[in-house]
Amino acid sequence: MCYSAQVWADYRTYVRDFGAEIDIKEFYETFFRRAQGDAVTMPRAMESAFDNPQTDVERTVKQLIDEFRQVEHKRLQEEVFAQRTRLADAERKLSAKETKAALESKRIATTKVDRALAKLKNLDRTDLRESDFRMFPKHYVPVMVFEEGRLVVRPMRYQCRPVGKPEFYDTKYPGTFNARRDNLEGFWKGQFGRTHGVALVSAFYENVPRHKAEHRELREGEAEENVILEFRPRPAHDMVVACLYSHWTAPGQPGMWSFAFITDEPPAEVADAGHDRCIVPLKPENMLPWLQPDAKDLKSLYALLDDRDTPYYEHQLAA
Repeated sequence: MCYSAQVWADYRTYVRDFGAEIDIKEFYETFFRRAQGDAVTMPRAMESAFDNPQTDVERTVKQLIDEFRQVEHKRLQEEVFAQRTRLADAERKLSAKETKAALESKRIATTKVDRALAKLKNLDRTDLRESDFRMFPKHYVPVMVFEEGRLVVRPMRYQCRPVGKPEFYDTKYPGTFNARRDNLEGFWKGQFGRTHGVALVSAFYENVPRHKAEHRELREGEAEENVILEFRPRPAHDMVVACLYSHWTAPGQPGMWSFAFITDEPPAEVADAGHDRCIVPLKPENMLPWLQPDAKDLKSLYALLDDRDTPYYEHQLAA
């Protein structure tokens, strides 16, 4: 599985480095849906691409981003006010008599106030940090595809909902942000050989049992605990990671672009760190053949996945 990844969230990098065209309409639709209250999340760095808009559409997107932040700011301020009121009420009760209910209410209110204040501070900052490029399942990030003789970059959700499948697939199959190489002609037969994409990744993160990461057995009575490991390629570079994507549509519903990383057996250093899967980075020269698949020649597509970029992955505990 690929729990999360550090991605190129600025579409302009794809445009500059690959000559790709931006599907600005889809970027607009994605930000518009978020502004309307739909469940649309994304790395903060994806917003920063519109900090200096150059066209009317880009200026409209920037306006949608600003409006969303204003609404979030108001919502968080209201949350702080409500939880501080709850906290004061709990403290009044505790001054008269200590009860479990009042103690719990105080604990919850304090936690929620701190969390909301942290979110407000994060919302107001203007600098970009490494964490702003990190995506998680259901985040929207740029993905590059090949359409009508040109490279196109558009936002897609990192959890693929295959064409023709019902919405509940998202919950029935929550792991569909990864497409296992050994199941490409099974679960993913509608996408493999048909709809291929790539995303550029500089690091990925995995949940790993602590005892496996520490190369030991569970101690007697010890409960299994997960840690998050960060894996980075050495030498450092942006990996061209193989994806499958889908354009899902349904009557009365907005269309949705979504994708999954292809994963395979891990290299030795990832397995030694305690994880059993790994993303598949393509060699740069294999990117265009991958993006122009022939469903009648799956053998050649497997060959591209086998002839992959093979960096050494250094790992450390994620911050």
